[in-house]
Amino acid sequence: MVLSAKHKDELNCAIADYLKSSGYTEAYNHFIQEADVPSDKANDKKFNGLLEKKWTSVLRLQKKVMDLESKVTETVKEYEGGATKRERSADNWIPRPPERYCLTGHRMPISRVIFHPAYNVMVSASEDGSIKVWDYESGDFERTLKGHTDAVNDIAFESSGKILASCSSDLTIRLWDFVGFECIKTMHGHDHTVSSVRFVPTGDFLVSASRDKSIKVWEVSTGYCTKTLTGHREWVRVAAVSPDGKLIASGSNDHTIRIWEIATKECKVELREHDHVVECVAWAPDSCNAHINEAIQAENPRAAKSEGPFLVSGSRDKTIKVYDVSTGTCVISLIGHDNWVRQAIFHPAGKLIVSCADDKTLRVWDFKNRRCTKTIAAHEHFVTCLDFHKSAPYVITGSVDQLCKVWECR
Repeated sequence: MVLSAKHKDELNCAIADYLKSSGYTEAYNHFIQEADVPSDKANDKKFNGLLEKKWTSVLRLQKKVMDLESKVTETVKEYEGGATKRERSADNWIPRPPERYCLTGHRMPISRVIFHPAYNVMVSASEDGSIKVWDYESGDFERTLKGHTDAVNDIAFESSGKILASCSSDLTIRLWDFVGFECIKTMHGHDHTVSSVRFVPTGDFLVSASRDKSIKVWEVSTGYCTKTLTGHREWVRVAAVSPDGKLIASGSNDHTIRIWEIATKECKVELREHDHVVECVAWAPDSCNAHINEAIQAENPRAAKSEGPFLVSGSRDKTIKVYDVSTGTCVISLIGHDNWVRQAIFHPAGKLIVSCADDKTLRVWDFKNRRCTKTIAAHEHFVTCLDFHKSAPYVITGSVDQLCKVWECR
């Protein structure tokens, strides 16, 4: 590259300043003489530290170029020879950056995000005590549901989407009419923070978990507590109802997962695979069964085929585990997150697991091969929750950064 006379003079003056400021006196004297640098220019303050500034700028630009080149390479690998967005099967949909929408409005960390089972809306719950409704296709805010007087920790729809349940650190569970958007019932009974709430598939009953170490079953029509399940030694963080409505899986600060039979209130299995607080549990849909059996037999060809049911859990020990509940055994362990795993769910098609964690990432796992296939830097702070739409190509996440994000899948 040939420099203009002006640029050449500026470079010489910057070099002279660097030699002088670094104490290379002899080299400085030889240089200004050989490069014919006038003494007034050599001492001009505008050249002070100029060479170092230019050099660090070049290094920064070089790093940016390398980062962009790696992203281009990744994108080329992703699309070269692969299916286009329209051709790609829904079985292979996974979230892709950047996010489609970033939803703002909450004033404290997001505790839960869920899709409506029928409408094109999503709902978010926050420690600011509010519940917000959003159109995930347009990114528009629709309304706020207010009533809780402390952090809202969990929300859940009954199967038709007509009723929304919420639970809070104010010790209550509320039922909301999602047509008129009014609170229709407030249920009292827990003695401490209510951390989780789920409907049984029929919608007749509701299951809650609490810091008071108990799990309660409530009749939706009356708001009465019909059963109380006790056995955990610490805070029960989460409770999930099996797809057939017969079992409850609960995760606790006591590092265990318990499987309960709703009809008898009996604890059928206690799973002790995690070394820290169990943050989340989720039952596998039927679409997962064949894929989980393949994963088990890939590691142990002699393993007998199991009908399940299967369960996934995430923990503060940074791991994700999949269990065969019928045998009470852990059949898959996934390691890769660098901080607490806050939520892990099965992909609707059953081949993958999607998770989020306090390492600020959203990850996609090929559990058959026990590896993470996609890592997305999703938020600037801990990612607390996620949901995957059952039929549309969208994933939503919530974070301590007070933002909800909508991710398009392809």
